[in-house]
Amino acid sequence: MNSGTFRAFHSRNYRLFFAGQSLSLLGTWMQKTAVSWLVYSLTHSKFMLGVSVFATLFPAAIFSFLGGGVADRYHRYRVLLLTQALSMGQALLLTLLVFFRPGAVWGIIGLSVVLGIINAFDVPARQSLVPALVDDKQDLPNAIALNSSMVTLAQLLGPALAGFALEKLGAVACFGLNALSFVAVIGSLVAMKLPAYEARLRTKGMLEELQEGLRYVAATPAVRHIIVMLMLISLFVLPFTTLLPVYAKDVFHGSATTFGMLEGAVGLGAFIGAFFLASRGPSVDLKKLLMINTFILGVGLILFSHLAWYVLALLALVFGAFGMVTQLTISNTLLQTTVPLALRGRVLSLYVLAYAGLLPLGSLLISAASQHIGVQNTVLGAGIMAMLIGLLHMRALNKQKLAQSTSPASTKKLPEVSLPEQAPA
Repeated sequence: MNSGTFRAFHSRNYRLFFAGQSLSLLGTWMQKTAVSWLVYSLTHSKFMLGVSVFATLFPAAIFSFLGGGVADRYHRYRVLLLTQALSMGQALLLTLLVFFRPGAVWGIIGLSVVLGIINAFDVPARQSLVPALVDDKQDLPNAIALNSSMVTLAQLLGPALAGFALEKLGAVACFGLNALSFVAVIGSLVAMKLPAYEARLRTKGMLEELQEGLRYVAATPAVRHIIVMLMLISLFVLPFTTLLPVYAKDVFHGSATTFGMLEGAVGLGAFIGAFFLASRGPSVDLKKLLMINTFILGVGLILFSHLAWYVLALLALVFGAFGMVTQLTISNTLLQTTVPLALRGRVLSLYVLAYAGLLPLGSLLISAASQHIGVQNTVLGAGIMAMLIGLLHMRALNKQKLAQSTSPASTKKLPEVSLPEQAPA
């Protein structure tokens, strides 16, 4: 089927994947919320709260490229089964740890590091498996957009469910429910019917294959541009969310409820953006849309930065978050549809590295800047940076159009430069 918001659901394997992942992601966000709440409740330290978040994100970034190499080298389906089983084990260990030793903060952080390492192998395998789950490859952009909708909806509902569970049942219940949620995703994977895996004859070592992935990105301007732009966005723009608690307390003179509304506005804008992309037809010009939505992100942040009226500020934040999630999702989609299957895991791992690796560093950078120029001017600066990155997108798009008009044959061959024929994983 070539039209409709949910056209990727016509593929049975994708329907199973979506259903299992939806339940699992709810549990993941419940666990993430409960870890932050528990660590802060036990330590009353903002620094330890930051350490708990860093403990998951940074290992995922450090090992992500190796994870991409594993996804390209081995059967992605089996890699994903293994990482989901290990994630379930991590959640079970966390449940037991908090049940028997409720004050073991460093044990919680240690298990967060373990989860970060697992995620480094899980994310490239999961994302690069999606094309194999869609029967009609024209539906791939729709499947990726639906994935984004799933993630943002879980981000909206998961913390709310966690708040209820924390108040009524305690943190142990959140961790236990997350462990239970993996039954759904593992069950959905087992129920899939995939073509028989054909092992490839390997003539290169893992290190050589990782270097091959880097050479491909370096030699492919369209792919390199997406990765570099994402790095700039992750370092200078997306960390604006770090300053939302300061807006809630010092700018709008509110409470935790005010902060929750700001976070909710980000989640709502992200969900609308993901749903918007899922509704687009396969013929939409994603590169042009990427440029436009980068500008939307910038305009939203510029408007939000100095708005004194709370309601208008929320609307501006929804607008900016719409641009943010569409920018990220389109970048992912372009990589999925441009990069050859044999290299997709390694290139997607660079996508993860650009996002998860630079976002924590950008948070430190933006926090330091806000100490010197103020929180509102810092967010204004992030919006201006997004506009400049949008201009870089425009420049690259114009150069590509010029190249296609002068030598269309050469540009079409670009994504397949010097790659040997390999069977699909």
